[in-house]
Amino acid sequence: MSDETPICSAKGCRADALWVLVWNNPKVHTPERRKTWLACEEHREHLSQFLGVRGFLKDVIKFEDWEARELPQGPPEVP
Repeated sequence: MSDETPICSAKGCRADALWVLVWNNPKVHTPERRKTWLACEEHREHLSQFLGVRGFLKDVIKFEDWEARELPQGPPEVP
């Protein structure tokens, strides 16, 4: 994983991403396939509406929660 701060996917935006928009285009992707866009607070609603009106939006998750979910789990700690 990169140490760079992820940025919003909105065209021309350079703000830090705070949200992950999880989507799928059923005409192109298999049902289990998930793509992601990143969004800052300002663009979250606009990008969500863009995907939602097309029926692509599956979920909107805080970036920190997405990142925690995506990190591989290490072995359990031994007491």
